[in-house]
Amino acid sequence: MLLSSTLFQETRGTGLFRVLAGKNAPFYVDVLDALERESAERPDGMAREEVILLIAEILEQHPGLEFDEAGALPAATPRERGRQLLDYLMQCRWLEEPPRRDWRRSVHFDAHGATLMAALRKIAFPDAAVFTDKLTAVCALLADEVELVQRPWQVVENCLSNVRDGLNELRAMQKSVQRLTRRQLEENTLKGNLAVVFDDYSEQISHACYGELVRSRLPLRLPEAVRRIATRLLDDAGAMAGMHTEVLRRNPAMSAETARAKVRNALEELASLLENVLPMADEIDRRTADFTRRSLSRFRYLQEVTGARRGEVRGFFETANRLLAGKRLTQASHLPDLPGLRLPEARLPGGLDSLYAPPQRRAPLTQDAFEDSADDDDRQSGLRDMQRALRESLSVQRANTFVGTLPGGKGARIASNELPLTDESGLSDLIALLLHAESSEARYRLEVARTAEETSTPAVDPLPGCGVERFAIIKK
Repeated sequence: MLLSSTLFQETRGTGLFRVLAGKNAPFYVDVLDALERESAERPDGMAREEVILLIAEILEQHPGLEFDEAGALPAATPRERGRQLLDYLMQCRWLEEPPRRDWRRSVHFDAHGATLMAALRKIAFPDAAVFTDKLTAVCALLADEVELVQRPWQVVENCLSNVRDGLNELRAMQKSVQRLTRRQLEENTLKGNLAVVFDDYSEQISHACYGELVRSRLPLRLPEAVRRIATRLLDDAGAMAGMHTEVLRRNPAMSAETARAKVRNALEELASLLENVLPMADEIDRRTADFTRRSLSRFRYLQEVTGARRGEVRGFFETANRLLAGKRLTQASHLPDLPGLRLPEARLPGGLDSLYAPPQRRAPLTQDAFEDSADDDDRQSGLRDMQRALRESLSVQRANTFVGTLPGGKGARIASNELPLTDESGLSDLIALLLHAESSEARYRLEVARTAEETSTPAVDPLPGCGVERFAIIKK
């Protein structure tokens, strides 16, 4: 059956769409939007008088409305016009007034109209384009041999659902790039031009969608997925039999021939949809490159046509060059009459740091000369300083020396709470010990309790001046 026959039979004519295509469409869209939002909060319906007042209120915002569409003459008051428009919307099946046994008259918004209004809002206020792992999941499912053996029909159904969602995401990306390109061409300021590129495009497309599309590596995965549909499902008698059985189990009234046709059609549709992904991704690449090219061209164009101040400044200096030909401004005894240079506001975007500041000259420092010879006291002092620096350095040699002072020979195990740490030097030994535990030169190794018991909270040993997680030293 044709779509048009079923559609207009369900909507009982074309009136549901007529109000959206005429010259008064902006008014009807605003009225229907307000009525649908109000009716969503009023499941028992809206009073007829409330609807008339709401229509009359929106009618004041559209003074150019013509009543020829409604088939009525212009009314004298907004209230009477609202009543006429209400009758017209009920005639077009957007509103309905079911009969009641009491005197009350309530108006309800048609369910098909609510569905259509949701679609119109989605077109007017589109969601940000996203690219998830739907198509990557299809490739992973078709590569999973276990799933294909155990649940082949479920795999096909999941793949069909994912690939349809993935194609819708790619279409949304195409539309978003097209929308941003159109906005870029409509921008009349450099600020708007840069905002579209660095704010809208970078956040909505470049980072969130296009980068994910590139990282998914679909050109490498999709051909293999299409090949597996043919070799692993269509040409595999066991997989086909399993899918036929599953379809017949879900639909007992279906014939075996119909089940086989359904399975084959699903596999052919899946392969066809997967083959459409790469051309659509190539189109996104082309539109992205076109957006970049147009953005650069628009930026250069706006630089040329919007720089009125540039023309003023250029004219000012051309006049100054003509009147002061062959002279410098510092050499001119008096300045001629120059044209007025109008500056509505002067700013320093980068602050004073954007201005050139000459380097400050400082007086040279005098360096005290070292003595040519050193006595015995200087040599002994230097040796003591060197010994102290070596002793206090956190080297692997210091860690090995500290381990050598501990009791026991090779293979001895010393717990952290048994370490002889009595002063500040002992704390430095501990730091060197922990710092070089993974060094190839270390003559010891550490064992930590958390690696053996990952679920329990490790104990902490209090040491002089600190607390450390419990560990053990094993001498090599």
